[in-house]
Order: sequence, then structure tokens, then C-alpha cells
Amino acid sequence: MASSNGHDAFVQSLQSFTHQHRSRQWEGTFADYLEQVVQPNSALATRNSHQYTWDMLRWMQAREENSDSKTPKLFSHELYGIDPALRRIVDYFKAAAAGSEVGRRLLLLLGPPSGGKSSLVILMKRGMEEYSHTDEGALYGLKGSPLHENPLTLVPHTLRAEFRETYGVDIQGELSPYCQALLEEKYEGDFMQFPVERIFLSEAKRVGVGTYAPHDPTTADIADLIGSVDLAKVSEFGDEGDPRAWSWSGAVYSASRGLLEMIEILKVKREFLYLLLTLTQEKNVKVSRFPLIHVDETIVAHTNLAEFKKFLQEKENEALLDRMVIVQVPYTMNYRDEAKIYKKLIAQAPTFRDVHLDPHALRLAALFAVLSRLKASEREDLDLSKKVKLYAGEDVEGFSRNEVDKIRAEYPDEGLAGVSPRFVVNALSNAISRSEAKSLTSMEVLVTLKDAIESDARMDAKQKREWVDFLVTARKDFYNHWVKEDVHKALFVSFEEESENLLEKYLDEVEAALDKREVKDPITSETRDPDERFLRAVEEKINVSDAGKQTFRQEVVRKAMVAYKNGEKFTLDSHARLKEAMEKYLFEERRDVLRLVSSISRPDDETQEKIAAVEERLIQDYGYDRHSAREALNYVTTLLSQE
Repeated sequence: MASSNGHDAFVQSLQSFTHQHRSRQWEGTFADYLEQVVQPNSALATRNSHQYTWDMLRWMQAREENSDSKTPKLFSHELYGIDPALRRIVDYFKAAAAGSEVGRRLLLLLGPPSGGKSSLVILMKRGMEEYSHTDEGALYGLKGSPLHENPLTLVPHTLRAEFRETYGVDIQGELSPYCQALLEEKYEGDFMQFPVERIFLSEAKRVGVGTYAPHDPTTADIADLIGSVDLAKVSEFGDEGDPRAWSWSGAVYSASRGLLEMIEILKVKREFLYLLLTLTQEKNVKVSRFPLIHVDETIVAHTNLAEFKKFLQEKENEALLDRMVIVQVPYTMNYRDEAKIYKKLIAQAPTFRDVHLDPHALRLAALFAVLSRLKASEREDLDLSKKVKLYAGEDVEGFSRNEVDKIRAEYPDEGLAGVSPRFVVNALSNAISRSEAKSLTSMEVLVTLKDAIESDARMDAKQKREWVDFLVTARKDFYNHWVKEDVHKALFVSFEEESENLLEKYLDEVEAALDKREVKDPITSETRDPDERFLRAVEEKINVSDAGKQTFRQEVVRKAMVAYKNGEKFTLDSHARLKEAMEKYLFEERRDVLRLVSSISRPDDETQEKIAAVEERLIQDYGYDRHSAREALNYVTTLLSQE
């Protein structure tokens, strides 16, 4: 159930949306249009589809609260972990809007199944629909035109130079045969009286937004794109060559002035491809009985790797590839972003509505997926687990953040294969349907993923073994640490307070040891030597050798000084290795409680009380429910018994 604050905030968002999108209907003659629309802002009146899309992206970005964000707001709450691909797409529209040659090339999104290509294009279409309802995104078209064409195409070529001198912009395009016939027959050539209306992009109403999905290539008809003679209207107009006797229902016409999505474009016949590429390059299409028809629209196509590789094998396709801008949309390589994808997908599924997932369930599944997408580095000191951490922005000893781009460059095609989000979510759905507890733990997630791998008929034995090994790696190198850390913290009434106190003590002792001075007791005021036994007890938890202790201590003090100079507080989060050492040190002081759990089959009341307190803190502070908290405790005690 939504909170009162959440409800009020959402209502406010709805009201704000309504205010921003209160569309102003407009209709008038072409003369009115020149006076009321073109004269005040001629640049907006002459925008082509690429410029309109670029303006839409900038408008969406301007609404982003964090103006420094590099990912357009249009995508920020829906797509995760594919920012490089998104930036290349935005760069394409920026260049195309500026008149670059890339605007004459078809945009092709290439990537693995369930990688976000379709979602990305759908978001663009929805964004354009929304933008067209704003004042900034106002579009106008000739009333009754099946192409919703720009009213300025009415201006004769002999007057376009004068238009440019008057308004400072050029007119592109020609009047369609359909509107030419209307102009001559209904308005007797008086284009100043031709009606103009404001149009609102809508895929549902076939205005400025279209989608084409190929049928069986052997039966696909190009009429689906560009229409055909409407025999029912031939008898009315008496001539198949009359534009009004043509069916203008093709996807190309419905997307005019906006965006056409081509699904699995490489599955279409070659004649379809040539038509689309010519449309992109020349902004026109040729159909029988008519001269070239000017159509201004942006085509965004997408396909998968299998179809693309098949396409590359045919030599005659090389010329077609030169007329495309190909943007790879790989799977995300950041397991944190991958987990966000799962969270979004399961939020839409009724199966998960009443199910509790333990705090690491989705991250663990995401880790497995990312591991399957990685390629082993040639560097001996960089295994897959370290690579996962680096790609997630985490600290890894021996590597700097600056090296990540270099590591990525080792395999530019990394992320184009591996486990898909759909595979993981399907496995989770199966686990939920079999569970009676309405709760799913991380270990249960691993088991259900293992079952999904072993029962998948598409994989050979070698691939199944590899993927099962990734599950083992995810558990040993990540989950074991996460769950132990949760239990460590739950053993304390206030873990954060105790750990910060311990950090202060460590820093005091280290500074005294480095300065070779004594430490003053805050209570007795007596002085003593630095507590070397305490310092080594902490440092040995992360295998800092006696020979390397001085370097480690100097590094800690240096980071603390940098934080101080920047006006920041030095915390455990400021130094990942020291944080790990502190947690392990503190855990040693409380591990007796967990040992009681595993060593006493029937614990007494006092022990039971301690165990229950840990369980409650896992539930209240760390995102567990009763079932997953008990499983976590049992799992950690098992790990302890093996140490």
C-alpha cells in the first residue's frame, strides 16, 4: 500500500504533467499559419525529423533534476547499464540534427536478445509522443494529409529563396501527390487557403510514429510499407493513377514527420532494405504511377547478432552496410545495473507481488549473468571475479579505476553473448511457483538457476558446466562475503557506532606509531607506547604482512589527510580494505554466538535469546524476512564450522 507522502507526491506529479502537457489545439489556413506560427519562430517550423528527435532528447534532459547526468532522462528510469550505447545514439541524433552526413544513414541497433533494443526504441517513441503535446514540441501538418506533411511544402520553389531571405531558414521537401490533388481540385491552387492543423504524434492513431515487424519473408508484401492501389476507391475516382485511389496506410506514411521502428530489419527482403535506405538517404520513396514522394522520418532499426552474422556472409550486402550507422547494444556488464533490470521486470509480474526476496537474491543472480558475459583477460592477475568488481566500480587491490577503460578495450565485443535477463527472470518465476514460503533466498536462487541450466535443451554439456561454474564463483567469491557481513553487523546492537569507534582508535594508534610517539590515555592521562598488538590484530585480518604494515599504515593516513583537507570525514567507506579488516576484527568478538547456534542442538533460554536478537536485527535492519534470516544464520554457521 502506498504511503500518504508517496500518494501526495504522485498526485503532484500528475498535476505537473497535466500542466506541462496542456496541448493547445490549433487550426487555420496556411495564411494564418504563416502569421501565427512561422513568423514568431521560423526555426521550429522547419525542423526535420532528426532535428525534432534531437530537440526531444534535449527537452527530456532539461527536465532531469541532475543536469550533469550523461544519460537522457528518457532512459534513466527504464534502461540500466548501457550508457555507452545510449550516448552513441544521442551523438548520432546530435550530428544528424546539425546536418551531418550521418543523418543520411539508417540507425541500426545491434545486440543480443533481451538486451534492451526494443525497450530503447519504444521509449523514444513514447518520448516523441509526449514532446508533441508541449509548446516546445508543437508540430503542424496539412489537414487531411496522410503524411501529416509540413505545411511549408506548399510554398512554390520560385518563392523559396525569398522565404529564406525573409525568415532565415530553408524549406525542404515537396508536396505529396495526394495534397497536390487536393490543392488543385478543392482549393483551385490557392495554397493560402489550404487548412493547417496542429498534429500530435501517436502510434495508436498512426500519426508520426510507426512500427514494422517482418512476416515470413516469402509472403511479405512491400505494400505494408508504401501502400497499394485501393480498388474500392478506383471506381469512385475513375483512375488508378489518382492519388486519392491509393491506400496510404503503409508504415512509411504513418511514421512521416516522426520515427519508424523496424523490428528485425535484416529478416526483410532486399528490396525492402533498398527502399528504406533510399528513404533515409534521399528522403523520398518511389511507387508506381506517382513521382517521387517526399517523406521525412527517422528510421531506427534493430536486429540480433545471429541475423547480422548471416547478413555479413552475403557479399552483395557490403554496399548496404556502408549506408548504416551501427550501434552495439550489449548486455550490461555492471551486476548492480543488471539487478535493477530484474527488479523492474519482476515488479511488472503478478507472480512476485507477495514474494519476499532476500537482500542479495537479485544481485547474486545478476553476478552469475555478468560472469557468463565476460571474457577472460590475458592478464594473469585479473580473474573474472576481479573483473566483475572493477566493472561495478568497486575497489580491487592492484588496480586503479583508470585502468577499467583499458580492460574494456581488450574485448570490444564483450557483453554480446551470455545469460539474458529473460533467462534469469524465467528461472526466478519457476522457483516462486514451486515455493510455499512466499520467500526466496539467495541459495534458493542459485539452485533454481542450476536447474534451469541443466534442463535447457539448447545448451551443450560444455556450456552447462561453464555456467554452473559461474554459479559456484558467484557464491564463493561474493555471496559468502555478503551474507557473513550481514550477520557480522547483526551481531551488534550498533555495528556502525562500534566500527567507527574502532576506526578512531586505529587511526590514533597508527599516527602515534608512524610519528614514534606515545599515546595519552583519555581517562587516566597516562602515556604508553602505541598498541602494536591491536594494530597487527586488525591488519592480519586482511593479510597485511609484517614487512608491508608500514606501507599500509602510511596509505591509510594519507587517505585520511586528503579527506580532512577536502573538508570530508574519513570513514570506513573511504578505505575498502581497512573496512574489511575492521569488520573481521569485530566479528571475532561476537562469533561465539554463532558457534552456539551450530554446536548446541537444544540451546538454553539465554542462547536462544541471543540468536533471536540477531535474527530480528537481520529482519529489521538488513532486508531479510523470517525465513531468509534463519537460512542466512544457518548458512553462516555452516561456513564457520568449515573454517
